Amino acid sequence: MSRLFRHVLLSSATGFLSLCGGGHAASAQDAPAVRDVVVVTGARAETLRRQSTLATAILEAEALDRVGAHHVSEALNRLPGVNINRGNGAEHLTAIRSPMFTGGQGAGSFLYLEDGVPLRAAGFANINGLFEGADGLADRIEVVRGPGSAAYGSNALHGLVNIITPDPLDAERSVRLEAGSYGRAAARLNLAGETGFGAGWLGVNLRHEDGWREDASLDRRVLQARLDGRMGQTDWSLRLSGVDLEQETATYVGGFEAYKDEAASRRNADPEAFRNAYALRAALHLNHPITETLSAQAALFARSNDMQFRMHFLPSEALETSGHDSLGFQSALVWTLDDSVIRVGLDTDFTEGALREFQTRPTVGPFVQGLHYDYTVQSRTVAGFAMGEHQLTSRLRLDAGLRWENTRYAYSNRAPEGQVGRYLRLPDRDDSFDTLAPHAGWVLDVTDSLSLFGRVARGVRAPQTAELYRLQPGQSVEGIEPETLDSAETGLRLDLGGAAQVELTGYVMRKENVILRDSDGLTVTGAKTRHQGVELEGGWSITDTLMLSGAVSWAVHEYDFNGGAGAGSERIREGARIDTAPEWLSSLRLLWRPVESVLVETEWAHVGEYYADAGNTAVYDGHDLFHMRLSKDIDDQTRISLGVRNLLDERYAERADFAFGRYRYFPGEGRTISVSAGWSF
Repeated sequence: MSRLFRHVLLSSATGFLSLCGGGHAASAQDAPAVRDVVVVTGARAETLRRQSTLATAILEAEALDRVGAHHVSEALNRLPGVNINRGNGAEHLTAIRSPMFTGGQGAGSFLYLEDGVPLRAAGFANINGLFEGADGLADRIEVVRGPGSAAYGSNALHGLVNIITPDPLDAERSVRLEAGSYGRAAARLNLAGETGFGAGWLGVNLRHEDGWREDASLDRRVLQARLDGRMGQTDWSLRLSGVDLEQETATYVGGFEAYKDEAASRRNADPEAFRNAYALRAALHLNHPITETLSAQAALFARSNDMQFRMHFLPSEALETSGHDSLGFQSALVWTLDDSVIRVGLDTDFTEGALREFQTRPTVGPFVQGLHYDYTVQSRTVAGFAMGEHQLTSRLRLDAGLRWENTRYAYSNRAPEGQVGRYLRLPDRDDSFDTLAPHAGWVLDVTDSLSLFGRVARGVRAPQTAELYRLQPGQSVEGIEPETLDSAETGLRLDLGGAAQVELTGYVMRKENVILRDSDGLTVTGAKTRHQGVELEGGWSITDTLMLSGAVSWAVHEYDFNGGAGAGSERIREGARIDTAPEWLSSLRLLWRPVESVLVETEWAHVGEYYADAGNTAVYDGHDLFHMRLSKDIDDQTRISLGVRNLLDERYAERADFAFGRYRYFPGEGRTISVSAGWSF
């Protein structure tokens, strides 16, 4: 099924090359970071940001183009409450109003979307899941911090990332070429215009790098297509995506502050490590008006993905092969009344997945040579939701919603049952989980320029299939329950027109039934954590040519239980800080336009000190990085750009960790330079 689906999807998308006709170039205006724009993620429908109770940050096309990210972290870390650690190549770990999670918790705590449709089935999430998104072709990226609305279910726990494709009627026709340090080369093509079937858009994004570290090359190929049309009264939009990744992976460097040694940082202790993967998606979005006040919306989708990678972060260095294929739909009936909007919907997802783990190297303690796991899981998710918004007065708007979701897994073991080393293979079994996720919020317009908002919500996630069926001796599926996160937040939005815009948000959250992996590699269930923080995002037009924008976040993330690993330095204590959770994060940017055709951006990115172990004994001091970007418009169709990352050539760690009795790091790159040229036609 996967090969056939892959072939059909790639062939269909390629066919758009011959269909896309004339278009026009779009030029976005520079604007402060927070303004009254339309967002779509919260309710799977267009809503003015000022009227939304969700803390939503946006990266629009102009900012994405200026950053020209080599890795999605470069773009998303500009937003409040977001801290994405790049591993090597396309690998990463995500934090949104959270510590840096690993294992199933890292995969299942965040929901990654493309035009509102999850990139993966919830129970088969990928901890590196953002590499499967087409961020380099996006029209914009919206990030919701905290639990999602009732429109979303499992994994919409700490946050959502929605990558939104360009509208064919607004998309540009353009080519961009880039070259840079360490063998970097990239090409991006956008075609848009009317076709014989509707308005079409095609995007191609190709990226190669030799790697800053030894034996760490990367090739990533992304193809997207969209075709919009109307049949009778029904608006339809067909969207296709394909992502192909091949990377040679450089593993951690070991030893206290090893990242400060450039020669050691650039070496690769495991040149055999790699990650090869593809992800294919197709979605048909439909919108049909039934009456003047009632409309029906739906998205029918299919996805297929496959991945092989060497588990370089474990002594086993086992080869993992995994993948899944899905069919599903999202649907909603929407009543738009004078003072209210009501949405009632049904979502389903049918998935079949498989996982195999095999160790070729000789036995290392409990990491035994040979087959570890080999199983399949059939998954079925059914969910119903109801949401309502009501304009109670001219200045007070209320919203509320509730989502019920049932997840069923049918697990089939294809290996001999029982214990092998540290691995436990379960007999065939079925499991089912039910979750309820309510939310309620308000927005009060105090004046025309000042609004206050608040929200309480519960985020939920059913256990990942790997958390249930990839167990170790002494562990059992019984007792593993869905995680819940209860959140309360409040904030203000200040809009002084073109002069300044500010959004300030404070939150408290508590998680229960937390499923985490301790430093002994064992799954801990029934854990509790607590989280609190303040986020500030804004922009200030200092003069007609100078603007300051950015985000600052303060947060404290703590364990709320005792337990975890047996080792004293890693044993979890109630009240201890969760590891890899900086208290302070900031990204401040100064934009200067000395003349109309030139734009200069200087960025300061700060990551504060954090603990590298659960016992709070190992510390990473944090770092400060400076970046500079310059663009010059040669004429209305041509732009050249220069980017300098890590301007001061700081020695730093993308991620610091303490495991297996020692410090280990993913070292950050030294100073890098890239140049690009783009043409609109």
